[in-house]
Amino acid sequence: MTRRTAPPAATVPRQTLMTAVVIALMVGFFAGLVFGVYKSTAPGTAPPGSGTPAPSADTQRMLASLEERTRANPQDAEAWIQMGHIYFDTDRAEKAIEAYETALRLQPGNAPVLTDLGVMYRRSGRPEEAIRRFDLAIAADPKLEMPRFNKGIVLMHDLKKEADAIKVWEELLAINPVAMAPNGQSVDELVTHYREHTRQGGG
Repeated sequence: MTRRTAPPAATVPRQTLMTAVVIALMVGFFAGLVFGVYKSTAPGTAPPGSGTPAPSADTQRMLASLEERTRANPQDAEAWIQMGHIYFDTDRAEKAIEAYETALRLQPGNAPVLTDLGVMYRRSGRPEEAIRRFDLAIAADPKLEMPRFNKGIVLMHDLKKEADAIKVWEELLAINPVAMAPNGQSVDELVTHYREHTRQGGG
């Protein structure tokens, strides 16, 4: 489903839930499927805890090149974004947060970067900060689907706010009635499941 208000040309689009790559701690259980929060753009690597490999030599060279770019030109937002993506994909949440926050000071309102930043805050154990970044992404681009999906996951599984999570997913369905989670599960089915779970007083 459906990275960015005005994406720089060099970045990789991350616009759909269907093609998104799992990047965060997987949580929850529905109809035999596990849900996590997802990156706004591809490519990505395995979720944390699944044996994420050490950065390859090519990745390390790319990171060194980006670090040199940012030293030479600290206003190079695209370099900061790409650096954030590398830290993201290699499971270095705090470094990714630093890079994305720097990029957002240069490109305020970049909804896909705000989405990825929210995932990194969630991964670092700060779900409230994650929600704040997802809300900023939604405000910047109300039709972007990934921050709404991720917000629902964090509300449901981290903050235990089931009714709020269902409401967010219903808002996503209002934008796209056939919205799908990245693992192929219908968001409509997800909402139906949790509505029933809530009615039955499940925890």
